[in-house]
Amino acid sequence: MILPRRRKSAPNAVSGKVRPPTRRTNRETRTREFLAPDEIDRLLEAVGAGTRYGARDRTLLLLMYRHGLRVSEAITLRWDQVDLKAGHLYVQRLKNGVPSTHPLRGPELRALKQLRRDWPGSPYLFISERGADDRQQCAQMVTRAGVQAKFAFPVHPHMLRHACGFKLANEGHDTRSLQHYLGHKNIAHTVRYTDMAPDRFKGFWKD
Repeated sequence: MILPRRRKSAPNAVSGKVRPPTRRTNRETRTREFLAPDEIDRLLEAVGAGTRYGARDRTLLLLMYRHGLRVSEAITLRWDQVDLKAGHLYVQRLKNGVPSTHPLRGPELRALKQLRRDWPGSPYLFISERGADDRQQCAQMVTRAGVQAKFAFPVHPHMLRHACGFKLANEGHDTRSLQHYLGHKNIAHTVRYTDMAPDRFKGFWKD
């Protein structure tokens, strides 16, 4: 004997229960997931404005941008990963990424030397009175800086990593070098940056 299927009961429209609104997707709130170089400049200028942590926070975002660091990679940076004399940063990647040694340029070296003078005695680069910074603090700091810089869209920390990838791809660096710089184990994750580089279509129209 085959029993009839039980019908699913309809929601009680009289109960007065209201479903919570669904979270809007990133695509609905942002038209892109990276920042242009001039927007990075605005963000760095706005971050920590008027606070005692301004120089520290600018250094954090500068390193995240120039080295394509994820939040967890940035806030766990230790001084034994930095060689100020040789101008090198040893980047230990997460998510099974490939570690590498990056050159440090003038703006980063100056900022790091100042950071060490301001916050001595800790093995970590980025600390506060409560200890090492955490992911939530970093996200809130970036969001506040985006508001302060008057961006028309919300800003989150991972946009700095994407900004790094697109900036280097737009400058014509080859995909394999970019893969190692960003620590991608799979080159398919790197191709997104070179695929969107506008120089790919340079010369399509000869007006």
